[in-house]
Amino acid sequence: MRTRDEHKAAAIRRKAIEMIVEKGFDGLSMQKLARAAGVSPATIYIYYKDRDDLIVQLWIDEMQKMVDATLEGFDPGMSFEEGLKVQWMNRARFCLEDPVRMHFMEQIKYSPYNDVCLKRMDRRFVTVMGAFVHNAIRRKELIRLPLEVYWSLAFSPLYQLVKFHMSGRGVGGREKFELDEKTITQTLKLVIKALRP
Repeated sequence: MRTRDEHKAAAIRRKAIEMIVEKGFDGLSMQKLARAAGVSPATIYIYYKDRDDLIVQLWIDEMQKMVDATLEGFDPGMSFEEGLKVQWMNRARFCLEDPVRMHFMEQIKYSPYNDVCLKRMDRRFVTVMGAFVHNAIRRKELIRLPLEVYWSLAFSPLYQLVKFHMSGRGVGGREKFELDEKTITQTLKLVIKALRP
């Protein structure tokens, strides 16, 4: 049995994500990936059962990185304002450090792989975020809302700003847009105001 080589594994992961972002799921084949990563197709099968396993494992790895990045310096006992700010800054940094990663995660979200991936999600993240929200509601820092409404108000503005930054253009592509801490802080204040009781 052939041994695993972390450098080859990293090259396979990175090239697979790049290929999916660039050409979609249909543009990813084990043969093309092997060529792009500079390995033999047999090497890929040391790490993954098949193409679908590769895609799901990529999502699990990237989601774990996102969870770790989001929770850095975060505590579910923080005030709602402080905790949301830590999450916003962490999430923005995570997305902006590697835009290809963010595109990949978005593609999974709107694909048939999403249901399979969500079943494999790190439950720690859900538990910590749930505790944070429940603590804020109990302290009367946050109104009680359906989860989808809360998430849309709490995080969608940030992700839209990140997308504008990644494109380099604002609404309609008319003006240059660059996300900075001032814009994040201004937007976050409005979000917190909207979510307070």
